[in-house]
Amino acid sequence: MTTSTTTTKTKKASKSDAAYIEAVGRRKTAIARVRATASTKNSFTVNDRPLEEYFGTPQLQKIVTSPVEREGFPGKYGITIKVLGGGIHAQAEAIRHGLSRILVKEDPAEKGELKKLGFLKRDSRKVERKHFGLKKARKASQWSKR
Repeated sequence: MTTSTTTTKTKKASKSDAAYIEAVGRRKTAIARVRATASTKNSFTVNDRPLEEYFGTPQLQKIVTSPVEREGFPGKYGITIKVLGGGIHAQAEAIRHGLSRILVKEDPAEKGELKKLGFLKRDSRKVERKHFGLKKARKASQWSKR
């Protein structure tokens, strides 16, 4: 006869136990996991690097920060982002999608304005695959009648 014993595991306190809001943003093949943690300082960290270092051009930085600039959101949270896949522009748009989802989770009243700006739409356009007998997806060699 066997006796079963119940054991309780104690949860170790770690820095990830702090309250945070998390969302996933996608664009083409880029996937961004965006996490906003309550913080007093304004910080954007992308793949363990500062935003300005990861996205070198002001245009890409503006794409990333556009949902939060109109809110006053950056002062309340420290934002940590893990992004992979795709190109640099698709990654920036995936981050924008994730940040917009976080804003909606925090305040559902913002959904209408973000939706109007197109930040909540998952842009699913991807590159079409190359087809057999063609040079690229749709490019064929020049046709000659004779």
